[in-house]
Amino acid sequence: MTTRGAETTRGAETTLTTGTTDRGRRLAQVSVRTRITVVIALLTALAMSGAGLLVHTLESSRIERAVNDQIDQEIAEFRELRIDPRTGERFDDVGRLLHVFLTRNVPDDNEMLVGYVEGTKPLRTKNRYGQEILDEPAYQAAVDRTSRDGGTSVIGSERFGEVWVTLVPVSNAGGDGALVLVNFLADEHTELDRTLRTYTLVALMSLGLITAIAGLQSGRLLAPLRTLEETARDITTTDLSRRIPEQGNDDITALTRTINLMLERLDAGFTDQRRFLDDAGHELKTPLTVMRGHLELLDLGDPQEVAETRDLLLDEVDRMSRLVGDLIVLAKTRRPDFLTTAPVDLGQLTTDLLAKARVLGDREWVLDAAADGSVVVDEQRITQAVLQLTDNAVKHTDPGDTVAIGSALTDTTATIWVRDTGPSVPEEIRERIFERFGRGQVRPGDEGFGLGLSIVRAIAEAHQGTVSLADTSPGDRPTGARFEITLPTEEVTPWPRS
Repeated sequence: MTTRGAETTRGAETTLTTGTTDRGRRLAQVSVRTRITVVIALLTALAMSGAGLLVHTLESSRIERAVNDQIDQEIAEFRELRIDPRTGERFDDVGRLLHVFLTRNVPDDNEMLVGYVEGTKPLRTKNRYGQEILDEPAYQAAVDRTSRDGGTSVIGSERFGEVWVTLVPVSNAGGDGALVLVNFLADEHTELDRTLRTYTLVALMSLGLITAIAGLQSGRLLAPLRTLEETARDITTTDLSRRIPEQGNDDITALTRTINLMLERLDAGFTDQRRFLDDAGHELKTPLTVMRGHLELLDLGDPQEVAETRDLLLDEVDRMSRLVGDLIVLAKTRRPDFLTTAPVDLGQLTTDLLAKARVLGDREWVLDAAADGSVVVDEQRITQAVLQLTDNAVKHTDPGDTVAIGSALTDTTATIWVRDTGPSVPEEIRERIFERFGRGQVRPGDEGFGLGLSIVRAIAEAHQGTVSLADTSPGDRPTGARFEITLPTEEVTPWPRS
């Protein structure tokens, strides 16, 4: 039984899932180019804002250090002043000490020195701020707070901005007094603000420029993806021939190359499928028609006719089985699992092939050569190809003719050949015999379909190798034929191959 609480929880989960899906759908509607541009703009704005904040912090600290150094320097100079230059004796009058210090000191533009002696009017150095700062209530309050122990107070004035007031108490036998250092930071802060405003303007212009460049460059980088999308949209099950142009040598180009290889494999797969269906339909049509005709005309009351028809139909079934088997082998040649490669001793393989071929016919079987070394191949597939070549040689020779098998090995290639002393293959059909259902001169009793040599070529190409045909006695009237399978010695890459 479902409780109401469970229903509420399920409803909340449904709402959360729906909300997440809606957000994902809205995000998916935004193009990748826009998202990349926005991310770059946000990161740039964050970096520039952080840089501006860092500059403001560092410059503010520098201004404070400069004011502190200025204050320390003035205090040190004041404490070193002990001898009255007029008398050559130590100062015994506070007023005289402050008067000498103020008259002999040249303050900076943002600094004013004020001397206080009890019962007298304050003395000050000339400054563009003048008496006005001394009349500020905040200034007077700062002086009162530090009059006993001294120290620095920071005050804010609507007219003068930030002001540092530093009071240094002084006393001697002549009475008590104080030296006040007034530092105005308005000019420094104004200059810093002007610099930051300029930086902000430059940063905004740079942000706009970077955003524009990011939009253009991201569009350029994503152009192959748009082409990929358009190509994928145009591709149908009947047209897989289109390919995406490959430009540059970056990650997107690598993706484009991979997609092209995938399209090539799909194209090859559909092509093989269509060829298999066309070939099977074409070649099976005749035996099926023969079988149907004999069955329709069969007289079930005649035992002899039934037996003859049975033998004929079984023969046709065997022929169709061989045909279907050959077509299936050809259809599998482009599959990644068609080959199972392993290191094979080429010399031993050649000897075994000759032994297996001897049972194919009464011929003079010869071992031309057995290479010394190993090669990485699918032993069963190579055996199938070579036995197909030897079977073909037996069909085109007579008893007593020579059929030879041999192999050779170099640093990069391995070659296995089958030669015979029968008639040579005419030049005009040497390419055609390797095609499906391509046949040359057919001897009586040859019930093949013209698929044997196409299977040999498919096995060689699956190993990234080739199969070729040459005469055994070159000249004006060549005799015999020599079929050579050339294979790479290194391990092959499964289909699809670049």
